[in-house]
Amino acid sequence: MKLVFNNVDKNYGVISALKNINFTVEPGEFVFIVGPSGAGKSTLLKLILNQIKPSNGEIMVDNINLTLGTKQEIDNIRRKIGVIFQDYQLIMDKSIEENIALSLDIVSFPKEKISAKIDEVINQVNLNNRRFLFPSQLSGGELQRAALARALAIEPEIILADEPTGNLDNENSWNLVKLLSNINKNNHATIIMTTHNQEIVNSLDKRQIEIKDGEITHDSNSHQKKAKKDIHSKKHEQ
Repeated sequence: MKLVFNNVDKNYGVISALKNINFTVEPGEFVFIVGPSGAGKSTLLKLILNQIKPSNGEIMVDNINLTLGTKQEIDNIRRKIGVIFQDYQLIMDKSIEENIALSLDIVSFPKEKISAKIDEVINQVNLNNRRFLFPSQLSGGELQRAALARALAIEPEIILADEPTGNLDNENSWNLVKLLSNINKNNHATIIMTTHNQEIVNSLDKRQIEIKDGEITHDSNSHQKKAKKDIHSKKHEQ
């Protein structure tokens, strides 16, 4: 699914959380949204999820305007978006397997295929020996992998990861990002990850959109496009 932000503002009363946001994410991209706490990163993800509405501008997902789309159109888009959060948001009185099954039930996944899908995603995140445990019995790294398995189960076209390494140590942070990178490569899912962990961002050759005080201050993709355009122009001149 293609994602387009076109002149988007988001205000909370007199506070401008986002100002004149413009970018496009093509299907299959891996994009880091970086910036300090309070920069507007989480607000941006909430807009994509249609949890909040823009004050101005338009957000297009799969050629559907999130503000003007019908309930059915928005619901169909939401079913194609998986989400993982910094605080996991797993249901504490359900096992990991039950958490995944619930997410599949919510999107009306075919009941006869649920068991096989749970097996698939649990193995994908290497949690097979933890599937019957409850969230309180898992480490932070295991919890985040469980949350990722839940997001993967619905076969998303886009995965939104909101500061997913925020509560993890370095080793588990790296392992999670490697998992996301592999999912991006093998599942062809678009990954949009907010983070302030610049070390991880710099280690991967992925697109970076930097937000500061609600405004985009840098987009590595625009620089890459300009460089390619300049190279093409020079070749044409020759």
